[in-house]
Amino acid sequence: QVQLVESGGGLVQPGGSLRLSCAASGSIYSINVMAWYRQAPGKQRELVAFCTSLSNTDYGDSVQGRFTISRDNAKNTVYLQMNSLKREDTAVYYCYVDLHGDNGVRRVYWGQGTQVTVSS
Repeated sequence: QVQLVESGGGLVQPGGSLRLSCAASGSIYSINVMAWYRQAPGKQRELVAFCTSLSNTDYGDSVQGRFTISRDNAKNTVYLQMNSLKREDTAVYYCYVDLHGDNGVRRVYWGQGTQVTVSS
């Protein structure tokens, strides 16, 4: 079994910064893509950023230039550094991990979600 533990959400003023973390643990053989999604009230879940096993990254248009995704393969952890936060970044942020388990099965796991609120 695999567990994802997210941390780092909270309340921040517009223009501020937050850093999210998501650590994967358990029966992991290798991790392919690690990503962050978000879902605001009344909206569909959207991709924020992803990072491949070779550290290739891409971002949603709305966060390009403000957010940075990175990963520490030794710790099976993905980070999302969020700068210049805007009110419209308010959402629940979910960690996404695409991995191969020790049994060779490829599967996607989701974190429990962490609330990010941007408000003055």
